[in-house]
Amino acid sequence: MAARRLKLTLMYDGSDYHGWQVQPQLATIQGTLEAVLGEIEGNPVAVAGSGRTDAGVHALAQVAACTIDNPIPLPNLRKAMNRLLPPDIRVIRIEEAAADFQPRYHAVTKTYEYRIWRLDVCPPFERRYVYHFPYPMDEGAFVSAAAVYEGTHDFSAFASADEKDELGASKVRSIFSSTAERREPLLLFSVRGSGFLKHMVRNLVGGLIEVARGNLTVEDLRALLEPGIARKLGHTAPARGLFLMSVEYPNG
Repeated sequence: MAARRLKLTLMYDGSDYHGWQVQPQLATIQGTLEAVLGEIEGNPVAVAGSGRTDAGVHALAQVAACTIDNPIPLPNLRKAMNRLLPPDIRVIRIEEAAADFQPRYHAVTKTYEYRIWRLDVCPPFERRYVYHFPYPMDEGAFVSAAAVYEGTHDFSAFASADEKDELGASKVRSIFSSTAERREPLLLFSVRGSGFLKHMVRNLVGGLIEVARGNLTVEDLRALLEPGIARKLGHTAPARGLFLMSVEYPNG
């Protein structure tokens, strides 16, 4: 049997998982997928993702890849996976991919959305998917400041410590669009870029909240994007309000 490289598009509720990446004795998205595919394949199957979403972060269209020998037709494989997976992880599409396809390194654009619930009372049915922040803030300032992040900048001030830091990797990223809007009862932040650092989107939201609360000016926020800045933002919004919306590739 010839090995098949497959591209999987996934949707998941990250509330009950310790993030994407496999961790010993802990429930993770990657670990759950590998267990299910291993059962179908009859051998261990490694699953690579487009990025490591944090514990509690959700996805509407995460992209992953695996290599299997099983000749099962793709529609049947999707059905089999969804039958075996817990209901908070769904495979929405499976496609044949090039043998060298790497979902992380071949991705050209990712889009995230962050959801802030602004009313005094957050319904219990929403609490796992929004940041409940009913406190006074200038929402107009939040919306207008979002554009500060657009362009190519050094986002070191918006990145949490990562084990790869000792390798000296660049923290320069390109943000193609950064917008916010009030869509009752939510304040929504959407950001589309070439790639994102650890906790970066949650820190971008934290920066906008600091501006909206009057603790930072727009100029302060812009200064945090200057190369070589030693200061960290210090306000990380909770994971539960964050959604990975899409991952884009050169050939679709």
